[in-house]
Amino acid sequence: MRTLVIGDIHGGLKGLKQLMDRAKVTNGDRLIFMGDYVDGWSESAQVIQYLRVLMQLKDCVFIKGNHDVWCEKWLKTGKPDKIWLDHGGQGAIESYGGISNEEKKAHLKFFEQMKLYHLDEMNRLFVHAGFTSKRGVEHENLDSTFYFDRTLWERALFLDKKVDENSEWFPERLRHYHEIYIGHTPTLNFNSELPMQAINVWNVDTGAAFYGKLTAMDINSKEFFQSDNLMELYPNEKGRNERSLNQILGK
Repeated sequence: MRTLVIGDIHGGLKGLKQLMDRAKVTNGDRLIFMGDYVDGWSESAQVIQYLRVLMQLKDCVFIKGNHDVWCEKWLKTGKPDKIWLDHGGQGAIESYGGISNEEKKAHLKFFEQMKLYHLDEMNRLFVHAGFTSKRGVEHENLDSTFYFDRTLWERALFLDKKVDENSEWFPERLRHYHEIYIGHTPTLNFNSELPMQAINVWNVDTGAAFYGKLTAMDINSKEFFQSDNLMELYPNEKGRNERSLNQILGK
């Protein structure tokens, strides 16, 4: 049995289906999704529908990302946060145009049942963004840290190849886990379209929300599979690339 960890999808159902096919996913595989299922490409609601069916057929773990928190709040209250709208939420709302109220309620329940983190039997941690407590995830004070923190990845990158686990500079929070898997921070930011490793942290968000690919990685063999670039699968859309351009232009 394989355990496949899957990076941030961001509404890219075409990429997800292509990835499932290329990875030759079977009912014997465990799938751990790293969060941010919505916002970016035009099929956010359809991604959630697909995953709800998939969980009936396969062993799945769903980690909650920051975009999922925003979408969950909207489904619950009907009021979108401005920060969500600024980060792709309008596209997610539009994707729910043909979804019935009953289906929306089922989607809300799906979001509510997502995990903030998952720890497996081999002491491998899966969390969308990171954590800050030196004593481990059980001692984290704020839930939002799990889906917003970038300092864990930044710290691991800074110290990678500079320290070993016996060094006094080795981050205390990394000592608690055999491996840590994250999404949230696209590897495109570091000029890579592939999964990245720093110390014992693996980042599998390969920028599917932008011009990158969606990735699944076998955490035992470290073999990975990728979809095409999502912007090629959605040629008439801009995904979150439009937001990035507006940031550069100061809009």
